[in-house]
Formats: sequence, C-alpha cells, structure tokens
Amino acid sequence: MVYSHRGKFTSPRRAFTLIELMLSISIIVVIAGVTIPVNQLLHVKNDLEMATISVSQVIRRAQMLARDGAGDSPWGIKLQSGSATLYKGASYDTRDASFDENTTFPSTILTSGLDNVNFSKIYGTPQTGGAIKLEIKPYEKNITINEKGTVSY
Repeated sequence: MVYSHRGKFTSPRRAFTLIELMLSISIIVVIAGVTIPVNQLLHVKNDLEMATISVSQVIRRAQMLARDGAGDSPWGIKLQSGSATLYKGASYDTRDASFDENTTFPSTILTSGLDNVNFSKIYGTPQTGGAIKLEIKPYEKNITINEKGTVSY
C-alpha cells in the first residue's frame, strides 16, 4: 500500500513489465512453431483419406452401373492427375464422353498402379485386378480390386 497525498492508502498500479510481455510472446511463438507443422500433416493425411474414399466410390459406382447393364454397356474408370473419370464404354478411348462423370482430388496426390479399370456388363467383374496406390509424402493408401470385383482399401 502506498500513502497518497490526501491521507488515503492506495494500491500501486499493476502493469506488465517488458520482460513479462516478451516471455508471453516467446511462449506463443514456440507453441505456434510446434502446432503449425502438426496441423499441416493432419491436413495432408485428411486429403489422402478423402481422395481414397472418393476413388473407391467411383470404382464401386462404375461396377454397379455395369452390373445393372446401364446403357446396355460396360463401365469403367480412368485415373489421371487430380481426377477420376467414370465413363460408359468398353474402354476410355472408345467411351461415350457425354456420360463422363469427373471426381477431383488434390493434384498433389500421386497415383500409380492401375490407371484404368473396366467392368463387364451384367457380371461387373473387372477386366484386370490389381491395386491403385495414392500417395502424398509421407503417407500412402492402396485400393485393391480383386478378380471378382471386391474393392478394398
């Protein structure tokens, strides 16, 4: 307590010192420095997971349309950088482009393995089984299609 000139006791004024302010700012900088890279890795992992789900859904839709005999035609998918195209026809080159359905995903996700999968009309079996690898460093996901048409990831 400080004695004022009017005969009353008053509390000293409280304020942050320069050292306290600099310490607070440095703690915030350290916390941000740790959380920003973690957040970026989580974002990358989420992008890969969403792309995997999207590509799997396009594959299953192509298989379903082929089994149903939609348009009296086989159906298939074509993977390209940043997109998966569902198409009607025996191959991507001879497809009816008016039926194309494009699904996009981040172009930073690299694809390898199968890039074209065709499903037979009525049976819905793929012409070839195999795996599609989706990758964005440091993560990767594999979508497998067996000879009976089961899609798993």
